Amino acid sequence: MAYALALKRHSPLPGFPLALAITTVGLGAMVVLPVSTLFFNSSTLTLADLGAALASDRALAAFRLSFGASFVAALADAAFGFLVAWVLVRYRFPGRALVDALVDLPFALPTAVAGLTLVTIYAQDGWVGRLLAPLGVRVAFTPLGVILALTFVGVPFVVRAVQPVLEDLEVDVEEASATLGATRWQTFRYVVLPALAPPLLTGFTLAFARALGEYGSIVFISGNLPGRTEIVPLLIVTKLEQYDIAGATAIAAAMLLVAFALLVAVGFLHRWTRRSYGAAA
Repeated sequence: MAYALALKRHSPLPGFPLALAITTVGLGAMVVLPVSTLFFNSSTLTLADLGAALASDRALAAFRLSFGASFVAALADAAFGFLVAWVLVRYRFPGRALVDALVDLPFALPTAVAGLTLVTIYAQDGWVGRLLAPLGVRVAFTPLGVILALTFVGVPFVVRAVQPVLEDLEVDVEEASATLGATRWQTFRYVVLPALAPPLLTGFTLAFARALGEYGSIVFISGNLPGRTEIVPLLIVTKLEQYDIAGATAIAAAMLLVAFALLVAVGFLHRWTRRSYGAAA
């Protein structure tokens, strides 16, 4: 008890009331105020305005591409990010530090630069695009290019979510499983996966959320073709440029509601995964 009081008295951090006040004010200014303003502006729209903005063919196509491409990209990030994290943790090889640093490159690189670079590489006359063109595969200015850009910006989230958990997972446990006669798949299913499923799902969620709001890297590689390669953030910007404030607000509010509902659902799935795999372990 005396130690706890001494620790509280000499703590370098502020006390609970002050910390709570700072947290509340900060979150209110950065999150609650902008979101509430958006919903307030959208509440002034009539049902006819909302229907016209959300039910148009252009808006529906943008929603399908944004959510579909984000989901596919997040799945690709989960698979590739898991493999990268496994290699970085379980193997020692020349250039490992460089590979580890390259994982964070999408965090530091401006997204517009990333999009321009991807176009340079995957355009029909680009380094890789010219090799794919004879095969009938087009990347730039297609939905495939959108998925590629979203995968690029989301993979660090999976790697950095899985890597620390994998570092804490003792190799001796896997060796003991093999000694007892388990196959590689059984070792992965009953030893590795229970520990890595929650962080892997967390990385997937972060990559998915990041992809939903991505704009900069998509502008160049998508071609911005309405109904084909136009994503929701770009549609919102286009409507703002056309002074269609009501349409932009309605689409932004719908995007926010759907994204929030998906994140809440994934949050419940994350807790269920922890309980299920924790019990299995």
